[in-house]
Parts: sequence; structure tokens; C-alpha cells
Amino acid sequence: MDAAATVGEIVRWLIPALVVFGVAALAVLALSLIVRARRRSPRARAAAESARTEAGAALVRLDDAVGELDLDLGLSGALYGGNAPASLRRARMVAQHVRADAFEDFRALSDDTALIPAETQRRAQAVSTHVAEAMAAIARARTDHDRWMAENSSAGAQIDSARTRLDRLREQTGDPDALIRELSARFDESQWADAAAAAAAAKADIAEAQQLLDRAADAADDPSRSALDDLALAERRIRRAQEATLRLEEVHRLVVQAAQALPDELTSMRSAIRQALTTREEVEPDAAARLGEAVRQVEASLTGLEPGSARTPREAIVQIARLRDRLDLALGDARSAQQRLQGARAALPPTIAAARDAVSRAAASIGDAGADARVRLASAQDELATARQVTDPVEALDAARRAMRHAEDAQALADYDRLTRR
Repeated sequence: MDAAATVGEIVRWLIPALVVFGVAALAVLALSLIVRARRRSPRARAAAESARTEAGAALVRLDDAVGELDLDLGLSGALYGGNAPASLRRARMVAQHVRADAFEDFRALSDDTALIPAETQRRAQAVSTHVAEAMAAIARARTDHDRWMAENSSAGAQIDSARTRLDRLREQTGDPDALIRELSARFDESQWADAAAAAAAAKADIAEAQQLLDRAADAADDPSRSALDDLALAERRIRRAQEATLRLEEVHRLVVQAAQALPDELTSMRSAIRQALTTREEVEPDAAARLGEAVRQVEASLTGLEPGSARTPREAIVQIARLRDRLDLALGDARSAQQRLQGARAALPPTIAAARDAVSRAAASIGDAGADARVRLASAQDELATARQVTDPVEALDAARRAMRHAEDAQALADYDRLTRR
């Protein structure tokens, strides 16, 4: 009876305790679910997206500000032996580092879909904070620079310097229409339309810069007027004309190099197809059937693009790079390590050329695009640099293909930004 009484006593004590602990556990679980639901609620997601949008807008301002700093340093001669305030150089260096880090952080926010809204919001706010600090440093440095320019350089001297650089730019640009005539005689308009646009922009900016400098010179001789606004705008037109000229030369180079490389790339692609058909004979019947069908599709695509490829070499090189990618996917693990290495070596030149073309097109289309497009372009440029630097052909090929994808994403995002602003 004593044992039974003891057990009964324990049971009487244990049941209420279990009830209490069970209720507490359920309460904790319920609270946890409520907190989790709130952290992933539509309001939390909206707050996170708002923070991300603000961070993107801040990044765009910083990216533009870095460009303006480059212009300021060029004007003062600080990069060419001048003695402009050191704060300007420091501010640019800091801003460049902040921009690179912020681009990386912003890219992570876009790519990491597993982040909860609260973490996205926290990271986005951190980006905004770092950008704001860099922008404050830029503002202070620009104030120092404006003071330095007022003390060390007259408006007349700045106008003379700008005219010298404009004359030099005219000499370097030469006759842009001659390049367009050369391209139009050999290639389809789709190959050089962006070059023609760059040539027209360069000529228009050069003409406008001349008018602005003439107006600034008249104002400099009149104590009641200021030449600074026209001078600053002329400097920006000169810089924009330089960028357009570089764009024209780059497109001309891309088209001509693509045309020169095209015959060899077509021959190399035919050889890769023959090699794939040989590999098909070494695999299991089911795999051989799938590989054979994939190879036939690639061969048909190559045959289809070949007749008009001489008129459209840029597109042809891009398509050859894509066909190489399709062929690699179809072959999968059927090749030996040596065959994969040889295939990567053969595929690398057209893929890098296609990536260069894609990055060039994206860079020209960015303009006033938002942060997403700019971040993707930066990723493409980084991957293209990697593809050119690494010695492993397989690694280089993967990087070049990523560069193409990022560049195409950047251009699509920039086009979307333009459409949504209309």
C-alpha cells in the first residue's frame, strides 16, 4: 500500500506539471509561429522591398557621383601631376571601394532568394548607410575642390584647357562617317547601327561643346555673368563625345574582328560536330540516340546560319558560341578529360568574342538605368576579366558564358527600365 500511495502521489504531482509544461510549450510554439508569420508577412516583404529599392536608388546616385568625381579630377589635373586637394582623390578612392562592395551586397540581395524579409531589409539598409557615408565624403571633397578651383584656376584658363582637349578630340575622332561607310558597304545594318548612333552622338556633342565654350568665353569677359555653368556643361559634352567615340571604335573593331574570325570558327564548329558524332559511337545505345539527335539539331542550326553569316558576323559568332554550349551540354560526361579540355580550348575564342560583344552592347544601353542593370553589367565585366585572365580553358569558358548571361540580363533590365519610365 505504501508503494501504491507513493505512485499515486507522484501521478497527482506529475499530471499538473505535464499540463503546465505542455501548455507552455504550445504557447512558445504558437508565439514562434506568429513571429515567423509576421517576419514573412506581406507587410514585412513590402518593407524589405522598399529598403532594397532605396538601396538601389542610392547605389545609382553613388555610381553617377563616382563618374562626376572622375570628371572633377580630370578638370583639375589632379591625375596628371596637378596639386588639387587630396581629399578629392581620397573621396574617389573610398567611393570606388564602397561602390564595389555595395554592388556585391546588392547582387547578393537579388540572388539569395532564401533570405527572410527582415534580413533583406537589414542588409539593404546597411548598403544605404555605407553609400550615404560615401556620398557625404564626396560632398565635402567637392566643396574643397570648388574652393581649390576658385583659388588656383580662372574661368579663362579652364576654357582654354577645354578648347585644347576638344581640338584634340576632333583630331582623334577624325571622320566617323568614313568608318560607318566602310561597315555599311560590307555588313548588314544590324551590325553597325549602334556604331552609327555613337558617331552621330559624338558629332552632336562636339558641336554643342563648341557652342557652350564660345558662350562661356563671352561670359568670362563680362563681369556681370558667370561662365561656370556653360563651362561645366561643355566639359560633360566633351566627356560624352569621348565615350561615344570609344564606342564607335569598339563596335567597328568588334564587327571587323568577328568577320575575320568567322571562317575559322565555322570550320572549327564543323570539326566539333564530327568529333561529337565519333563520341556517340562510344556510349550506350540510349545515350547515343539522344546525343545523335542533339548533334543533328546543332548541325541544322549551324547550316541555317551559315549562308548569311558573312553579312552578320557579330550575330554569327554569338550563335556559334551558343551552339558550342548546346553541344557541350549534349555530350555531358561522354567525353574524356582530354576531350573536354580540347573542346574548351576550341570553344573559348568565339565565346569570349560573344561575351565582349554582349558586354559592349549592355554598357551602351545602361545610360540612366537602375541599380539592377548596373550590378549585372558589373558582374559581366568581372566575369569577362576572369575569362581573359585564367589559364584553365574550362574555367575560362565557364566565366565567359557567365559574362554573356549577365550582360544579356543587364541589357534586358536596362530596356525594361526605359519602358517603365515612359
